[in-house]
Amino acid sequence: VTIGDSVTSIGDYAFSDCSSLTSVNIGGGVRSIGDNAFNGCSSLASITIPDSVTSIGDGAFYWCSSLTSIVIPDSVTSIGENAFSACDSLTSINIPEGVTSIGESAFSSCDSLTSIVIPDGVTSIGNYAFEYCDSLASITIPNSVTSIGNGAFAGCDSLESIVVNEGNMIYHSDGNCLIKTDSKTLVAGCKNSVIPSDGSVTRIGNHAFNGCDLLTSINIPDSVTSIGNYAFAYCDSLTSIVIPESVTSIGDWAFYECSSLTSITIPDSIISIGEGAFDWCTSLTSIVIPESVTSIGDWAFYWCRSLRSIIIPDSVTSIGNGAFAYCGLRSITIPDSVISIGDSAFEWCTSLTSINFQGSMAQWRAIDKGSDWNNVTGSYKVTCTDGVLGKNGDQVS
Repeated sequence: VTIGDSVTSIGDYAFSDCSSLTSVNIGGGVRSIGDNAFNGCSSLASITIPDSVTSIGDGAFYWCSSLTSIVIPDSVTSIGENAFSACDSLTSINIPEGVTSIGESAFSSCDSLTSIVIPDGVTSIGNYAFEYCDSLASITIPNSVTSIGNGAFAGCDSLESIVVNEGNMIYHSDGNCLIKTDSKTLVAGCKNSVIPSDGSVTRIGNHAFNGCDLLTSINIPDSVTSIGNYAFAYCDSLTSIVIPESVTSIGDWAFYECSSLTSITIPDSIISIGEGAFDWCTSLTSIVIPESVTSIGDWAFYWCRSLRSIIIPDSVTSIGNGAFAYCGLRSITIPDSVISIGDSAFEWCTSLTSINFQGSMAQWRAIDKGSDWNNVTGSYKVTCTDGVLGKNGDQVS
C-alpha cells in the first residue's frame, strides 16, 4: 500500500486487522499515525515513516508480528501506549532524539528486541514499557529521565546490565539495580542484581524482579523494610529466600507463581502477608508464620500443592478468602484468636483430615465463616479444647 502525499493523517483503526498487508509506504504529507492504525497487521514486514510524522498513536503497530525493524524519524516527539507491543519479530528500533515520553507498554512483549538506546530527551518511561522483552540484555537510562513506571522492565529474562548515567538527579544504579534515589526504592532488578547493603535501598518496589526467570537467589539486606506488590512474581528459578528482620510487610502477589520456591523464612517483624503473596508456589513444602502476623490475605497460599501442614499463630485474627484453597494440607492448627475465616479459605484441600482449634467448641462455632470455606472432598475433624466436631459442626466426641 502506498499512501499519497495529499494524505495528512492516518486515522484510528485505518488498517486494523488487515492481516494480508505486507508493506506500507507512507507519503510525506502525513503528520500523525492514529491509534491502532495498523493494529493486528500480522503480515506487515516493512513500513516507511516519513519525516513529516510527529506522533505515533496508542497501539499503532500492536501485534505487527512480522515487522523486524522500523526507522522512526527524528520528527516524532511521542510514542503512544502499546505502540509496538507484541511486535515479537522486531529486533531493533531507534527512538529519535525528539521523543520526550515512551508510553505505557509501548514495546512490551517485543521478544526479539536485543538492544535499545533511550535518547537524552526522554523524561518519562511508562508502566510496563519494555515488559517481557525476553532478549533485551542491557539498558542505559539517560540523565533526562525523571519518571519510570511500574514494571517498566519486568519479565526481561536476559537482562543482565542496568546502568543509569551519573548525571541523573532522580535515579541511580548500583549492583545492576535501578534505584530511585530519594525514596530509596529498588525500581528494577535483573538476574545479575546484587542489592546494595549500604542503606541506599529500603524498599523493593512493585514488579521490581517480576518475571526474572533466571534469578536463582537474592540477598535482601537489613535496610529493606517492605517488599512491594508483584515484586518477585514469576521468578521460576528462585528456590529459597530469607527475608530480613527489618521487613514489616509482604506486598500483594509478591512471590506469585515462584514455582521452584521450596522454603521461605518469614521474620518476626512481619505484620501482614498480602493478597496472593505465595499464590501458586507449588513447590513450597513448609512455612512458619511468626507471632507478629495479624492477618493472612486473600489467596495468600492458594494452590500451594506441596504444603502439608501449617500452624497459624495466636496473633492472627483473620484468614482471608481462598487463603489456603487447593493446598495439599493434611492438618492445620488455628488459634482461638481467629474471629473470621473467609470464603473458600480451605476449598478443595482434598487431603485435609485434621483441624486443631485451640479454643472451645462454642468459640469455633462463633467464628464468622465465609461461604464454601470448607468445601473439601472427604471428611475431617475439628479438635477443640472441650470436644471434637465433625465437618458439619456436630459434636462427635
